[in-house]
Amino acid sequence: MQQPTLMNLKILLPFRIFADKTGVSRIVAETREGSFGLLPRRLDCVAALAPGILIYENEAEGEIYVAIDEGVLVKTGLDVFVSVHNAIGGKDLGQLREAVEREFLNLDEREQNVRSVLAKMESGFIRRLAEFHHD
Repeated sequence: MQQPTLMNLKILLPFRIFADKTGVSRIVAETREGSFGLLPRRLDCVAALAPGILIYENEAEGEIYVAIDEGVLVKTGLDVFVSVHNAIGGKDLGQLREAVEREFLNLDEREQNVRSVLAKMESGFIRRLAEFHHD
């Protein structure tokens, strides 16, 4: 009997490779429209990923869960590339959820602070521009 062909999965972050796995038998990812699965013989595709849990399975590790921020998934042949802003991996969904809440909620708070500062800078710039225009 012929050995089934398996996929290669690479999860890429902005400044490093988070995971580089071979022998992946299935992948489940989430988009804004819902979850979908990838098997080795699926046609090539591209998908915009929503923040959520990416699941992959290989013989060496079993089923692995990775919490991901939004990003893009590209499948070409047996190679699957997932490019995301942030990722946290684990086997225990409870611990993974706690890590996601800690990491992603802190990120949201920092993002809100940055947006607040940018809004103040923009309003100050517009006010000065209006003053300059009236002079």
